[in-house]
Amino acid sequence: MVRGVTPRRPAKSGRHEGTDGKQYSAKALVKTKGLPKSAHPSSQISRVAKRSAGIPGSHPPKTAKDPSLSLPKGRAASVARKDENKATAPSHGRYNPVASERVAEILKRLDQLYPDVTCALTHRDPWELLVATILSAQSTDVRVNLVTPELFKKYPTVQDFARLEPQQLEPEVRSTGFFRNKSKSVVGAARKIVNEFGGKVPENMDELLTLPGVARKTANVVLGTWFGKAEGLVVDTHVHRISRRLELTKNDDPKNIEQDLMKVIPRERRILFSHQIIWHGRKLCFARSPKCVDCPLENICHAEDKAWSTVEKHKGAKV
Repeated sequence: MVRGVTPRRPAKSGRHEGTDGKQYSAKALVKTKGLPKSAHPSSQISRVAKRSAGIPGSHPPKTAKDPSLSLPKGRAASVARKDENKATAPSHGRYNPVASERVAEILKRLDQLYPDVTCALTHRDPWELLVATILSAQSTDVRVNLVTPELFKKYPTVQDFARLEPQQLEPEVRSTGFFRNKSKSVVGAARKIVNEFGGKVPENMDELLTLPGVARKTANVVLGTWFGKAEGLVVDTHVHRISRRLELTKNDDPKNIEQDLMKVIPRERRILFSHQIIWHGRKLCFARSPKCVDCPLENICHAEDKAWSTVEKHKGAKV
């Protein structure tokens, strides 16, 4: 022992030394409940002493555990996908399906998937395109393309069609379906074009709509594909279905759907957008059993009738 130094006595049972050198009993610590924290003797004693005195809050706080660590691998992957989707969602305000940022993302992904698509109907001039579009109603472009080459070879000009009777045309277009009505429409349109428009297909919406068998869908196909005029958007069965699934419209009537799309699709994109959606409907977004797992729009599509989804489905966002 070093001379002049008195050894410190060990604390008696049940007593503990604080950082100020004073001795405190467990009972005294409990009696000090209610004092300000700065005046509380327990603030000056060691954590070990607090534990033995039974003071609440003396234990270190437990750290939060990542819930995904205890999940099975498949479930953890699903949680990771949902977290990724949340990260790409807008962080402010309510979900807006027609927000400019979301529409721009849809157009961007369509451009990557279908950069140079156009009308699939075979044609060499606006008259042939008009006839092919009339015949495509309730049919397929593939079926129409099997019929029109021989049809235009037999009747090369609009004047040739104008001289026909509808009954003469019926056998030629029978395989496209609804052949009687289609024959009347084609012959009637040919006669009006010859008699009132100098044998040339009109280049504006109002005049095109005066032709027999021509509604806005047919007029938009001719104006957009041949004349490059985006007066509206083509709304066929594919555009109808997919625009509702993507929540770009809540309407069911083609005219109202077109008006809704015209509000959110920039004018310079309308022609290409229509072609892209039509091709998307043929390749992936089928009416039944769509190939959602292969769709580049999947994680921004909340359609209720999706076949597979990594995002929340929205009631009413369906065909």
